[in-house]
Amino acid sequence: MASSALSRIANLQKHFNPTNPTSKGEEGVKISPEVAEALALGKAVVALESTIISHGMPYPQNLETAKEVEAIVRQNGAIPATIAILDGVPCVGLSLEELERLAILGRKARKTARRDIAHVVATGGNGATTVSATMFFAAKVGIAIFVTGGIGGVHRHGESTLDISSDLTELGRTPVAVVSAGVKSILDIPRTLEYLETQGVCVAAYQTNEFPAFFTEKSGCKAPCRVNSPEDCARLIDSSINLGLTTGILIALPIPREHSASGNIIESAIQKALNEAREQNVTGSAETPFLLARVSELTEGTSLASNIALVKNNARLGAQIAVSLCQLRRT
Repeated sequence: MASSALSRIANLQKHFNPTNPTSKGEEGVKISPEVAEALALGKAVVALESTIISHGMPYPQNLETAKEVEAIVRQNGAIPATIAILDGVPCVGLSLEELERLAILGRKARKTARRDIAHVVATGGNGATTVSATMFFAAKVGIAIFVTGGIGGVHRHGESTLDISSDLTELGRTPVAVVSAGVKSILDIPRTLEYLETQGVCVAAYQTNEFPAFFTEKSGCKAPCRVNSPEDCARLIDSSINLGLTTGILIALPIPREHSASGNIIESAIQKALNEAREQNVTGSAETPFLLARVSELTEGTSLASNIALVKNNARLGAQIAVSLCQLRRT
């Protein structure tokens, strides 16, 4: 117990510098004082991505949503750590001013996956982290839980285009548990699950036997395993850590039922948006933002409201899991 306490004090001294909170850590990552203290003291911390702020919705709705999601994490006993790259500095935990800056930047901030990190840092740029980049930085500073809306996947016709999100390979090599509403139905869900199996990723559906499809509770695909409580999730993560597995875990939480009711309308809009993307030759990293924006237009904002609802739902569970994991690892 004494050595554990000393280790945490050492970590606190390493990461937490109240006289110079903007200084970078030893490995070039700036950790906010609040997040650094929480990590050093073994408190629950939840990582949050930043592309949902910059690319997911317009200002000022994006800022309000970001603040509300962070508030939900706090209300459920954990510390939020929104991750982004600002002026070439990777930041784990953003101040209100930094959140607002990112929200105003919007799509001027580069959508940053793992492959883009070094370039954004080297050029002193501003980057909004996707799932893969957020996982990378979360693991780098010791955050075990990450909440997002939905992960990327194998795109439709991916067997021909090889258009596969780096989120999937990141889950295969980075030991962070990701709470999401499954995979967007704009993607090929069966092939995404097959790819995750190839990567050795444990995929668990929350309180259901079926893998969710982001805007709808069901995808028609059976989930590989099921968890029924935050404690179940914590035990799963703890077992993975103790076994030394180096893969991530995907915990798929269905969208709240009252928002899933509009899923059929949204699915129809998705099919129309997919056809438009093909006609306009929108591919690669530009495809998902195009599809989501077009679906929002076609559904007159219904999809955006559902997106916000599911992110908040995921944040609630993610914080509860983080708290349960901390309690479990203290025993």
